[in-house]
Amino acid sequence: MPSILDIRRRIRSVINTRQITRAMKMVSAAKLRRAQERALAARPYEQMLTNVLKSLVARAEIYDPETGEAKHPLLAHRPENTILLIVVTGDKGLAGAFNANITKAAVRFLDSKAGKNVDIEAVGRKGRDFLRRRYPAAKVQTRSLAELEESVEEEPEAGERAGAIQMTGEHVGILGKVTFAEASALAESVIRRYCRQEIDSVYVVFNEFKSVIAQRLIVEQILPIEQIGEQAVRLAEEMTEEEKKKAKDAAVSAGVGMHGTQGEPGAGSEFGTSQVDYIYEQPPEELFRALVPKYVSIQVFRALLESVAAEHAARMTAMDSATNNASDMIDSLTLAMNRARQAKITKEIIEIVSGAAAM
Repeated sequence: MPSILDIRRRIRSVINTRQITRAMKMVSAAKLRRAQERALAARPYEQMLTNVLKSLVARAEIYDPETGEAKHPLLAHRPENTILLIVVTGDKGLAGAFNANITKAAVRFLDSKAGKNVDIEAVGRKGRDFLRRRYPAAKVQTRSLAELEESVEEEPEAGERAGAIQMTGEHVGILGKVTFAEASALAESVIRRYCRQEIDSVYVVFNEFKSVIAQRLIVEQILPIEQIGEQAVRLAEEMTEEEKKKAKDAAVSAGVGMHGTQGEPGAGSEFGTSQVDYIYEQPPEELFRALVPKYVSIQVFRALLESVAAEHAARMTAMDSATNNASDMIDSLTLAMNRARQAKITKEIIEIVSGAAAM
């Protein structure tokens, strides 16, 4: 049995750990509030853009009436020979199974696409490190988002594939403060590759965040666009009831609200379905061609924002569980210390009584 001094040292160590986990929980709760506010702030633009595109679809010919083929290259469907998968994870750990679940979902998706060429764009250090150990990097030169912005029209270097599944890009450090410019640069590089028919479809795997207790891990197809305003979810994994309960308890103890990131529909929600014949300055077909790439950019931006919010929620829940476990361990160690001290006192009393009886 460990001595009383050893148990006291262990208790002090666990108390210090509990202070750290409690502080990390409150920091994650504060960051979660800001992430929710940023996601809510981006909703009006996304909703209005979607509604305008819905209106243009009803007023413009986006498909050739003779051949039935899409006039816009981002709507064109073709056989999936080469797929691009964007994996959005976090840059840091201590978030429970958040990063592991995303990488497992990415591996399951890759297994479902066996026999096809898959290019991977990793967003976040944890996903980058995991995928880099499993799959080779492409032989073409990878570029950062800043370099992509400077070379929008530049053709990429040609090169042979490193394998059926290869890493073609990594974006680390952009999730600390997600900006639309960074998401737009990533989306533009994807759009260029799709328009040049280097890739045939684009998927993104991320943790969709609606509220603290309403999250799901999804694989969503963003190209080709199937229907404006509708998510093309290919794989989805919901939270369990136990995970929802833990997240709710952590949010209540940290003072985080249960409101989601969907927001209200707003005054522009009826724009796309209205029967009014709007007069556009440019032809509807021209407007549609110009706005569709922005629609793809906002989808990537939404995925990054929701992934950041989900990561903070997961870290808050994990640190709340760690704090509770530390409290339970302190109680258990305190009980063990009291028992050891009582045993020592009892032993000393017995020795004194035995000595007195021997005299």
